[in-house]
Amino acid sequence: MIDPTQPETALATLFRPADELLVDYARYHRDRRNIATHCVGIPLIVFGLDVLLSRPVLGSVQAGGEAWHLLPAGLLWGLSTLWYLSRGLPAIGLLVSLLHAAMVLLAAPLGQGSTGSWLTWSLGCLALGAVCQAVGHYYEGRAPAFVEDLVALLAGPLFVVVELLFTLGWLAGLRQQLEREAGPTQVRDLAGPVTSMPGAGRRHPRPHRAAR
Repeated sequence: MIDPTQPETALATLFRPADELLVDYARYHRDRRNIATHCVGIPLIVFGLDVLLSRPVLGSVQAGGEAWHLLPAGLLWGLSTLWYLSRGLPAIGLLVSLLHAAMVLLAAPLGQGSTGSWLTWSLGCLALGAVCQAVGHYYEGRAPAFVEDLVALLAGPLFVVVELLFTLGWLAGLRQQLEREAGPTQVRDLAGPVTSMPGAGRRHPRPHRAAR
């Protein structure tokens, strides 16, 4: 028998539906200032990582008179795109992947410049993004989600895109689900105690069927 009360493995968490991952991620991001800093910090971190992974060139092909390079950042984009498109919210996953593709294309020339420029752009964006995250979680009053679950590193860009769509008045049903299961957004009183959101700090595995 499989015990449904046991914590999920990292592999099982990786293949959970997007809405469940977003609910878990949202439990660590209910302060509106934290959400705002993530909308800046996460794109900076993704872009910095793309610049860092723009070296080395793994291969090249000629097309239309131009040399197209295969880069580690492109491989990362391909793998992450497969993940985003297979989590049950394909339209949102496609949008995340298209935005990431734009970052990979912008990052590639920076990776092909001098070593100093490459490291300045990549490490600078990573550091600035990390500072934004730290400031946000200071307002939140709790550690980032990835401290407990590394899959949150993939869920972060998804969360940012969803939050931006919320501001446009879209995805009302998903927004209601997040607020119902993770709690409404707020501006935490820094002088007061941290208010736990529904289910905060807990992973909620899906029911398993008994092994036959």
